[in-house]
Amino acid sequence: MNAEVQNKLREDIRNIAIIAHVDHGKTTLVDKMLRQGGAFKSHEGVVERVMDSNDLERERGITILAKNTSVHYKKFKINIVDTPGHADFSGEVERTLNMVNGVLLLVDAFEGAMPQTKFVLRKALELNLRPIVVINKIDRADARPKEVVDQVIELFLELEANDDQLDFPIVYASAKAGFAKLNLDDPSNDLSPLFETIISRVGPPPGDESAPLQMLVTSLDYDNFVGRIALGRIFRGKIRVGETLTLVQSAGLSTKGKVTRIIGYEGLKKVELEEAAAGEIIGVAGFEEAQIGATLADPNIPEALPTISIGEPTISMNFMVNTSPFAGKEGKFVTSRNLRERLYRELRSNVALRIEETGNTDVFKVSGRGELHLSILIETMRREGYEFAVSRPTVIFKEIDGKTYEPIERLWLDVEEAYIGTVMEGLGRRKGELVNMGNTHGGHVRLEFEVPSRGLIGYRSEFLTATRGTGIMNYTFSSYQPYKGDIPSRTKGALISMETGEAILFSLHHIQERGVLFVSPGDKIYEGMVIGEHSRANDLVVNASKKKHLTNFRSSTAEDALVLTQPRKMSLEEAIAFLADDELLEITPQTIRLRKKYLSELDRKRLAKK
Repeated sequence: MNAEVQNKLREDIRNIAIIAHVDHGKTTLVDKMLRQGGAFKSHEGVVERVMDSNDLERERGITILAKNTSVHYKKFKINIVDTPGHADFSGEVERTLNMVNGVLLLVDAFEGAMPQTKFVLRKALELNLRPIVVINKIDRADARPKEVVDQVIELFLELEANDDQLDFPIVYASAKAGFAKLNLDDPSNDLSPLFETIISRVGPPPGDESAPLQMLVTSLDYDNFVGRIALGRIFRGKIRVGETLTLVQSAGLSTKGKVTRIIGYEGLKKVELEEAAAGEIIGVAGFEEAQIGATLADPNIPEALPTISIGEPTISMNFMVNTSPFAGKEGKFVTSRNLRERLYRELRSNVALRIEETGNTDVFKVSGRGELHLSILIETMRREGYEFAVSRPTVIFKEIDGKTYEPIERLWLDVEEAYIGTVMEGLGRRKGELVNMGNTHGGHVRLEFEVPSRGLIGYRSEFLTATRGTGIMNYTFSSYQPYKGDIPSRTKGALISMETGEAILFSLHHIQERGVLFVSPGDKIYEGMVIGEHSRANDLVVNASKKKHLTNFRSSTAEDALVLTQPRKMSLEEAIAFLADDELLEITPQTIRLRKKYLSELDRKRLAKK
């Protein structure tokens, strides 16, 4: 029966994923494909980058959550999956590639094949997907499409693509302008050449509509009215609302349930369907126990499909109830029950995340694929009104044959030649080992390192400082290797507030001589709060609330003469990177504050003696 199923195809459907490096224009390309496919009416006003539906995605210009959409071209329905381009969200990439038969590999006509491109392409080739290479942004003044094509060919060879995959078609495009062409000299004013290439190159999905049902769950969604929604592609058979199916979990356990709703995708809209057949990408409600990698199957022949492998987390942080003196003043959700419920709700769809209970009911250990993965979760919760605290990130070690192994990242850097020495010196301190080095273009050099994951915590800001903001940094998980030895942590201490109150200009003016300030006059501060970075290695307790003593003599210009250096206002990622082992980061909807775990100086001294 399997051979017969493979011979039957859904000729009217094409399932593709768009994979690319961060900011190479894939979300913009999907926008234009939707417009030219008639997903929007001519008079309809639509924001740019409509697939970036998350506020954080629009702000950062990156895709975080994989999304499904579809576009009609002639008699064909093209299901498009827009996937993240950052390795920290590789859990999304790995799952969604299981739903498609081909990929559009989007490469910037100037920057060329970047490290994250390599990561997602390897995943696609391992699944034997047929690639179409799209050289985007060919209308850039500094575009070099022919050189970039040579780079892509080298990349395919390096990743050991098979003969069929190496015979990939090349489409030259400008997603922003909305045109594509097969040759650089061809005239074109729309994306028809791209649509035609997709139809001819990406095969129709195999599947027999009359065979027993098999649908692989590759993603999860949640709706307050219908509950958990299992998303995936139907590999064979049909599915109808109201029928009973068997859910076969990856562990071999199976349960029966009834289909309460089927959700399809038309353009950017979700539509309810009465039935769906092999080859289609849909959502199914009615199975609250559904997990990633499970199979929805015919109850008479409950055969499971091969399960999906998701990369393991490499970094963890403790999320805990906020216990600062300002706790509860700015947040809407502040209790351990609120925090626990929100974190476990995240597990419904964020499969690369792990959450563990600790001995303290107010503390939860949260593990993810990297700093960015966890910082996106923190920022999302902050915007939802949650108030909590987080600890310094720590890497997840493994014990293998009695030896300690740690996660190692493959790091790629694009730097100007003048900064190579500084960068290599900095990574040397972080136990980085140079693997490869080569010239790229315009006096830039590409460096490739293997660095322990803990060596990259907080490195991004140091790297940007070392390269005067001109460097480009990317990394992906490489492997677990034997422990590389101690890495120096933060080299400078903290300026710690002595009292609770309000930061005073007079005090800050004198404190700034001791380091760099994080607060401005008028900011609310409390005892044990970190208000700056000390210029030396030790911590220093200071009084930032001290007012100038009044005397009988008054100088009208004395206060005006106090000049305060601009305080350093850190982003969430910078604040996380700054954390020491004995510090916490207080997160509220309005503010992020650094603080010591033990607010009292007496408690800190007592602990240091132990």
